[in-house]
Amino acid sequence: MTKSWKLSPSELTFLWDDCPRCFYLKVVNKFNRPWGAFPKIFNTIDKLMKDYFEGKTTSDIAPQLPEGEVRFGEKWVTSSPISLPGHDATCYIRGKFDTVVAFSDGSYGIVDFKTTQPRAEHVNFYSRQLHAYAYALENPAPKSLSLAPITRLGLLCVEPVLMDKTPLNQIAYMGDVTWLECPIDEAGFLGFLGNVLTVLEQPHPPHSNPKCGYCRYRQAARETGY
Repeated sequence: MTKSWKLSPSELTFLWDDCPRCFYLKVVNKFNRPWGAFPKIFNTIDKLMKDYFEGKTTSDIAPQLPEGEVRFGEKWVTSSPISLPGHDATCYIRGKFDTVVAFSDGSYGIVDFKTTQPRAEHVNFYSRQLHAYAYALENPAPKSLSLAPITRLGLLCVEPVLMDKTPLNQIAYMGDVTWLECPIDEAGFLGFLGNVLTVLEQPHPPHSNPKCGYCRYRQAARETGY
């Protein structure tokens, strides 16, 4: 039977770079890393950003974008199976994007919200995640959300720069908003997925990243017998 691996856009971004061994164990063996601590405040900020920008026009958030409106916040997407030359196994994308902008010309743009200082290296780092969502929307599984064509990808970065008191005696954070465009390169993304399949098709996990704290901890446990 041909195997078809489920790939998460966020794991293609974070886990793959962090440790290919941990990535393999999660995808192939369903062996997940322990859940790490994640302060609730970041989820709160994330939700406030998504709620604020929902329904806004592109002129309100990023004048560099064509005329359009923010819609489709936080929707799950699933792609059709992806077959690549030289591979017996297939894969498919399954994940939930931040939001999509519907442009007036009938095309769409995928936006990922970030509370951070905008940096050029963010574009390359998050490119896989954005391309994964784009591929799933343009090549959806049956009954999954379909939006096409996707013509823009990017990050909307909000960097807190000021704190002030409101007339209601509340403290408000204010931030600069920056749009970072991510060039569309579907061929490059599919080439990357080919590299991922090469690893997943191996009979055994690859070597870990020497900096992976989870793998170092497991190895220390084996060596000490605890």
